[in-house]
Amino acid sequence: MQRAYDAVVVGAGPNGLSAAVALARAGLGVLVVEAHDTPGGGARTRELTVPGFLHDVCSTVHPLGRASPWFRMLGLEDAGVTWIDPPAALAHMLPDGRAVMLERSIDDTAAQLGRDGPAYRALMQPLVDRFATLAEMILGPVRIPRAPMLYAQFGLAALRSLRGLARSRFRDVEAPALLAGIAAHAMVPLGSPATASFGLVLGSAGHAVGWPIARGGSQTIIAALLARLREMGGELELGFAVERLAQLPPARAYLFDVTPRQLIAIAGDRLAPHERAALARFRYGPGVFKIDWALRGPIPWRDPRCARAATVHLSGTLDDVERAEHAVLVGEPAARPFTLLVQPTLFDASRAPDGGAHTAWAYCHVPHGAPIDATAAIEAHVEAFAPGFRDLVIARATMDPPAMAAYNPNYIGGDINGGMSDLGQLLSRPRIQIDPYTTSAPDIFLCSSSTPPGGGVHGMCGYWAARSALARVFGRTYE
Repeated sequence: MQRAYDAVVVGAGPNGLSAAVALARAGLGVLVVEAHDTPGGGARTRELTVPGFLHDVCSTVHPLGRASPWFRMLGLEDAGVTWIDPPAALAHMLPDGRAVMLERSIDDTAAQLGRDGPAYRALMQPLVDRFATLAEMILGPVRIPRAPMLYAQFGLAALRSLRGLARSRFRDVEAPALLAGIAAHAMVPLGSPATASFGLVLGSAGHAVGWPIARGGSQTIIAALLARLREMGGELELGFAVERLAQLPPARAYLFDVTPRQLIAIAGDRLAPHERAALARFRYGPGVFKIDWALRGPIPWRDPRCARAATVHLSGTLDDVERAEHAVLVGEPAARPFTLLVQPTLFDASRAPDGGAHTAWAYCHVPHGAPIDATAAIEAHVEAFAPGFRDLVIARATMDPPAMAAYNPNYIGGDINGGMSDLGQLLSRPRIQIDPYTTSAPDIFLCSSSTPPGGGVHGMCGYWAARSALARVFGRTYE
């Protein structure tokens, strides 16, 4: 820690490690420092309940991880990541207990949507057909698109509210409900502009690349990134909490996998006053309450098709989802919260002991920072669609928003997306500027999910920040 480096990266989450790998691949000397005793950020896997049961602390399902141009460039599969594809990407539960399935096949999905099947196919097929090109254009900062017509076609629909898009395209319940559950990952009321973008991106990803999980847990993605970093000579220092810039060794560039609030605390005296004020106005979104279960057996869904997907949305109709998300935004716990459930051991037996045991987790959205225990609400929700579920619970572990923030300081108020994802902060993340990864200090860069393209385990925030640092500090373009 006494030597000088070309670049120091603070934070060993997917974005911090991605930035470090990109810099090391360019031949720079790179150090990554991480406050925890393990790397990972939003992609750690631990025994949260009882020994032998492996739980992903945060993310499990990775459509954007497989779609990530950066992860594909790095060849993470050759570094140890094995993607597992459930037969269906998603099951969305309707109030009557029926599941609407997001299948890999658009035709098979459309066949479940009654009169709306043709409209769904017309909406999604152009995006799926050119999904790799679309992903390259949207997983980064706003810039001149490679395929302007495709970008315009996507943008005209994506900038709409999910409610507006659904009401204009569909007539029945199923298609709006399916897209509403997907769009709710944004944690923004579905009547807000640009909420359709989340439904379109993640929905088309389900058809194009699936919603896969990583064998052995999300930590394997981090292990692969670390393997690539070490191949390039990069270093990692664990247990190093950074509270001020002076703690770090000398370097020509510093990249921070933190949110604007932490950047101000660490390096605010190096930033221009107007920039500090702009970053202080950065808004954070609702929190989540998460519960992990060790189970004696698989969840006994009333609709057995739910066992074909790792991800299940216990969400109801478009109106149900929108009502729940609006309540959370105004600071009221929803009576029937949007609940996302993941059941990885149906497809990856390595996460639980032999003998039929399973793991599962679920979260619901709750008001920002609220110390709410939603265990009863979530388990009642699951029990309604899977009678006998509670009898399978061996042990549970829970995290409310304050616990989330204590686990990962980037999860301010329990916000797992790195900041509010409404239209304003999609287009000006973290503030309005041409290069969103730079700061007024020429050697300080931001590489977290508070920068474009935002939340998710895809590494693209780190990749683009590294490109910015290479150009501005080292005078290089990234090959």
